Amino acid sequence: MDERGEPAPAGEPAPAGEPAPAGEPQTKPVPRPLIERIGMAFVALVLASLFGAVGVAAWFGGEVFLAVMGGIGCLMTAWVGAITLFRG
Repeated sequence: MDERGEPAPAGEPAPAGEPAPAGEPQTKPVPRPLIERIGMAFVALVLASLFGAVGVAAWFGGEVFLAVMGGIGCLMTAWVGAITLFRG
């Protein structure tokens, strides 16, 4: 829709922030800025280290199930952080 509230003419892409009407091609999403990807990967690294610390502490405490779950959480969070950082 334009500033008057009328729908955009056919053939023109929908403005940013508005979904494209049905039947029109979807536009390619804009990639996140590098600084944002670095920040999100850093947050994932901090959370992965916390999951890893829980897994190690649980292992030495004899809680095998909690240790495995902490390890899985650590690996999954690190994986998502890497995808966030290296995705174009």
